[in-house]
Amino acid sequence: FEKLCSISLSHINVYACLVCGKYFQGGGVQLCVPSAFSDSTSLPQYVLKPTFTAQQITNLDKQAKLSRAYDGTTYLPGIVGLNNIKANDYANAVLQALSNVPPLRNYFLEEENYKSIQRPPGDIMFLLVQRFGELMRKLWNPRNFKAHVSPHEMLQAVVLCSKKNFQITKQGDGVDFLSWFLNALHSALGGTKKKKKSEW
Repeated sequence: FEKLCSISLSHINVYACLVCGKYFQGGGVQLCVPSAFSDSTSLPQYVLKPTFTAQQITNLDKQAKLSRAYDGTTYLPGIVGLNNIKANDYANAVLQALSNVPPLRNYFLEEENYKSIQRPPGDIMFLLVQRFGELMRKLWNPRNFKAHVSPHEMLQAVVLCSKKNFQITKQGDGVDFLSWFLNALHSALGGTKKKKKSEW
């Protein structure tokens, strides 16, 4: 599930082979997915890193439109399954619920909202914000390959940022996770314990 090169085990500049499904490091004309690919192959890029315009975000609640995944299944963007890796169903339920809270969803669908927030060097908590934004955009992607999404990278950030209080391999309490997660997002976005709003 994690994007690591199957040869070097590096996570830097990794792409997925659409034939075998393995991850490889690099990018260039010698590879099966060159870095300067044409518009006809932009679909894999959109699936890996979906983007939303302000107009698309505004229309999300106005029109519920079924999408067809490339494996043939139909799904409703925003209502897609999250893979249960081991015992992370408690976190999946919370993440799925939060993905359908319009102000939160709209904020995280547009990466520009939080991309320029300055954090101190070595601040790992901002990783939580980035991974939640990625997961949100994948959940709402109308052009997914399958009608389910892997939360693996998001959950790895949770394990790291919570100092292993919430894990993939151990069952946890959904209410405790929800409370910690919202407070961690608030703090990572510049919020404090005082009565002051964070960025969202």
